[in-house]
Amino acid sequence: MGAIVYMFTVYILKSLKNSKRYIGYTSKDVETRLKEHNSGCNKYTKNNGPYKIFHTEVYDNKTEAMRREKFLKSGQGRKYLDNLDA
Repeated sequence: MGAIVYMFTVYILKSLKNSKRYIGYTSKDVETRLKEHNSGCNKYTKNNGPYKIFHTEVYDNKTEAMRREKFLKSGQGRKYLDNLDA
């Protein structure tokens, strides 16, 4: 048997209420994670939801996903996301 391979998804949610973005990463199915956010599992998303999935990127390991999440939360990353949203 082969080793279990976990994929990590960096996801950006966009609020339907106020257009704010939420950036995170998960090893779960993104639709499942969206449902969790929309049900109020997170302090930030609880007050800004409901959300829709705006953008996703899949990575082979947690380190890469964390690095990308950190970039997307930076000034350059926000500019990149603003261009996607244009």
